[in-house]
Amino acid sequence: MDIVNTSSFHPEYFILKGIPGLENSHFLLSILFSSMYILTLVGNSILALLITITESLHQPMYIFLVMLAVTDVFLSSTTVPKTLSIFWFRSHEISFNGCLIQVFLIHFLSGIESAILLLMACDRYIAICLPLTYATNMTNTFIKRSAVLAVTRGLCLITPLVFLLIRLPYRQSNVIEHTYCEHMGMARLATADILVNVVYGLVAVFFTSIIDVFLIAVSYYMIIRAVLRLPSTEARFKAFNTCVSHICVIVMFFVPAFFSFIVHRVGYKVISLQVHILLANLYFLFPPMMNPIIYGVKTKEIRHVIVLMLVRNMFRNRDKGRGT
Repeated sequence: MDIVNTSSFHPEYFILKGIPGLENSHFLLSILFSSMYILTLVGNSILALLITITESLHQPMYIFLVMLAVTDVFLSSTTVPKTLSIFWFRSHEISFNGCLIQVFLIHFLSGIESAILLLMACDRYIAICLPLTYATNMTNTFIKRSAVLAVTRGLCLITPLVFLLIRLPYRQSNVIEHTYCEHMGMARLATADILVNVVYGLVAVFFTSIIDVFLIAVSYYMIIRAVLRLPSTEARFKAFNTCVSHICVIVMFFVPAFFSFIVHRVGYKVISLQVHILLANLYFLFPPMMNPIIYGVKTKEIRHVIVLMLVRNMFRNRDKGRGT
């Protein structure tokens, strides 16, 4: 097996093609992507700021929401600015090291978001199934340790992906048919056996997303069992309603993530390259854009704070108008 470890077989840069076959639509797509990106930045920033400055929202569930909002901003920012530069300025080049950094951040932040969604499921499980122990279990210490564990897991699992890519020689093409660098997309350009990359990629996904989804499913199975045992319909509805927004976010995050993962490994026999790249880009835009909207609409406490702030601003502006 011919594997060369010297950097002489690493290209200085890669060429990101954008969306092959849809070059004439790049500008129109850029309007859609930039609009969604702006909404992502504004919506998540407002949600995080609102929770931070409102003392009544300094509870575990809302702390996890701040963590989710911050992660969403960083996750979308790893791909969208470069995608827009391709669409607007035809800036197709990305350095070899820049590509590696993008690969690391995409997979690292995706793993962090997956862990946050698991922690939110754990929060709902304890709140509904073990309400008497909620205050003792969901402490600030637990949250801090969970965050450190999520970051540590991401670093330990994703860092080897970067070194597995560095060890590969790239003697032929340096063209990536995508709008951003992705582990398997980059590995396929190598002129060496990439079996180790394929296997380790599966291992990394298993110990992040697959295990997280399994634990989330178990927690919601226990939640549904507990809710169905509640005596009144009103109590059951109230309990389920606290989980609806989280379930929506889980579905929006994991379904396209697993879809992209499967397509990367089975090829484009079933779905075209253009559709895959479009959906892969929307994966970094649609869930982060929708998360603050979903939680803003479905969470009564957040709605109450927003309405209260709007009313205060309305009266403040009215008083200023009278003063003038």
